[in-house]
Amino acid sequence: MNLTKTNQNADCIDRELTWFSQILEHRFQLRADGKSAERNVFNVIPPPALPQTDVSYANLLQTLNLQPAERLVLILSLIPHIKPNLLDTFLVRNQSLDRGYTEFGGLIGNAHGGFLPTCETAMFLLADDNLSARLHYDGLFKPDQGLFAQGILSLNHQHTNEPPLSAALHLTPEYRQRIITGQSYTPTFSSAFPAQRITTDLAWDDLVLDPATRQEIDDILTWIQNKDLLMNSWNLKQRIKPGFRSLFYGPPGTGKTMTACLLGKKSGLPVFRIDLSRVVSKYIGETEKNLARLFDRAQHQDWILFFDEADSLFGKRVESQNSNDRAANQEISYLLQRIEDYRGLAILATNLRTHLDEAFARRFQSMIHFPIPNTEQRLQLWRDTFLNKPFEIAEEIDFDKLATEYELTGGNIINVLRYACLKAVTQTPQKIYEDDLLEGISRELQKEGRVEDKASRRYLGMTYQN
Repeated sequence: MNLTKTNQNADCIDRELTWFSQILEHRFQLRADGKSAERNVFNVIPPPALPQTDVSYANLLQTLNLQPAERLVLILSLIPHIKPNLLDTFLVRNQSLDRGYTEFGGLIGNAHGGFLPTCETAMFLLADDNLSARLHYDGLFKPDQGLFAQGILSLNHQHTNEPPLSAALHLTPEYRQRIITGQSYTPTFSSAFPAQRITTDLAWDDLVLDPATRQEIDDILTWIQNKDLLMNSWNLKQRIKPGFRSLFYGPPGTGKTMTACLLGKKSGLPVFRIDLSRVVSKYIGETEKNLARLFDRAQHQDWILFFDEADSLFGKRVESQNSNDRAANQEISYLLQRIEDYRGLAILATNLRTHLDEAFARRFQSMIHFPIPNTEQRLQLWRDTFLNKPFEIAEEIDFDKLATEYELTGGNIINVLRYACLKAVTQTPQKIYEDDLLEGISRELQKEGRVEDKASRRYLGMTYQN
């Protein structure tokens, strides 16, 4: 956001803060005068009209068409992030009880020195002691309503057996970023968010896939680009669940991850790779918690979720022999439900389709095989990887022969490229020679236990002679 936009956005937020301060002062003045609160405070202090300007805060209010009560709750949740001293008034103590006022709600943080609002804080501003108004506004704080259902605010119930309005009122990081900077938010990889955004520098036309595989990938792209039309205008939501679930299966290096990245790049959606080693826990119940945090964050964002090496988590369920078996089955069942309920695109990648749980397989809209490239596709991969690049290659290199003789994946060929470039950069002249490619091929084949291939025999013979 440039300086002009930042100043305009600050002006919009400042108007909202002034309105908030007026309502806060009004509530305390009524108490000082011994008067009861009115049912609708917005008749007394209406929200400000924001200028018609293209800045993040004004756009958000206009897009969401928020009612005055929702606007008040939203700005309350933003204040600790931008002007926390506005809430210092709530730190006043009840002298007769030598403690804070119960009706103000709020929490004191560990590092944050100010007042952190709860739903009770918002209810005080909206209704104070007016019971009719409190009953009217109670629905604002339901998790499946308004700001919470849209993923703008979240509730943190520290103790589930306490009154619901005691929950901390949190502005989600996505909307904090959007309001303040106008930019999208990318969560940081951590144990609390075990997913990492993945991207690619390649373009959609760089995909080299079997024609049948490519057609199924195009179908996914068509769904992404037309899902609102299909679900809403064509009313398919009455018949089918929202979201799209696809299984990518095939040997390593055949393009599963790259295809997921390119789907995101082509459609303008972020792709998050799920680190299953961080999701799966040895402690019973922890896997559900890790997955719940992930899906709760993703549910209100248009993210593509990519579960790599999914066979480590989505194996066939076992007969319940003990508590560990039952816990493992429960984790799989929980995951089945969360993915089935996810409104975006979820992709699961596995090397071994046979390890897939049958109940889970029925929930896929597509199961796409990524086979080893054939000779023609391998030739295209060799040429796309090595030709018309800044580095120099020897004239004797015959890519047709390499594509014909060596059954390699795109991942293998990229590894050969890396090895050959490392060799070339130390040579004079700095050029890639046929022997560099054959040596790189040999290393790839040996890693997979295919030491009897021609390249391996040639390379091993060269090594022995030297």
